[in-house]
Amino acid sequence: MRQSAEDRRIRGLRAHKPAHDPWVAHGSIQEVERCPGGALERALTVFLTGAECPFTCSFCDLWRWTLDGPTPPGALPAQLRRALERLEPPLPERLKLYNASNFFDRRAVPAGDLPALAELTSPFQGVTVESHANTIGPKTLEFARLIAGRLEVAVGLETIHPEAARHLNKRLELARFDRAAGLLADHGLDLRVFVLLGAPYVAPRESVDWTVRTVEYAARRGATRIALIPVRAGNGEMERLEALGHFVPPRLAQLEAALDRCLDLQPVVVEADLWDVDRLAACTQCRSRRIERLRRVNLTGRPEPPVDCPACADQARQ
Repeated sequence: MRQSAEDRRIRGLRAHKPAHDPWVAHGSIQEVERCPGGALERALTVFLTGAECPFTCSFCDLWRWTLDGPTPPGALPAQLRRALERLEPPLPERLKLYNASNFFDRRAVPAGDLPALAELTSPFQGVTVESHANTIGPKTLEFARLIAGRLEVAVGLETIHPEAARHLNKRLELARFDRAAGLLADHGLDLRVFVLLGAPYVAPRESVDWTVRTVEYAARRGATRIALIPVRAGNGEMERLEALGHFVPPRLAQLEAALDRCLDLQPVVVEADLWDVDRLAACTQCRSRRIERLRRVNLTGRPEPPVDCPACADQARQ
């Protein structure tokens, strides 16, 4: 993909990218997730090392985990094989292959690696991969036919706020997202969606509302799981936008409010992404209790009373 002037500006603000071994995965984690309908499943996420995404989203910090060039053929199966060899039974029900890029971009995932990757996923009931909506198509259906489990594709919708969406540099039109969602639904494949909290160019007082609207939009188009992801600074571009007054880092209270307002969308699973949650501004006296409340609500999907904090109450009265 040819880089635009905006691409070059965003990339020019980035810090140095660390060098990564293309034959070694970044690591893996096991978590428990809520399924549509309320059941819990264990999920293994393997963070694969591969080519950088060709899109240059203004908010993205995943580029730092990628390679400068194409993923070498055979590297991803080797990474996944080593990760799975370390597992102890019983195996999780779901395997998530996250490569900080697009699974259906052949620079990131060579076509010749698909059969080997599919074979390695055979013990799992569900397989999740991540992709920009623009790369969802025949290659998606091909991989779905190769695997033994059910395919779920995780897609970043981010926001439907018109001005914010234009400034994300994501090159995603809502109509294209709709077509990708429709293709997955027509072929019995699942859709997981990422939605931003605190998108640049959204006023802080409107941030929660636009996050909820975007969640509702994704749910109407067939998403079965939706993750609320607070925008993180640290990639250079977000600091530039913050200095200009176009970005205000979201607060923990906003993440709580957004999740609470989305709980009535069941059976759609809406969860707060708690990766780096400690970076969110919050009251020091009740931060840990609020985070634990979010963890519980993520698993149960049931509303809970808000955290009672005298310090927060005192500040609100001032």
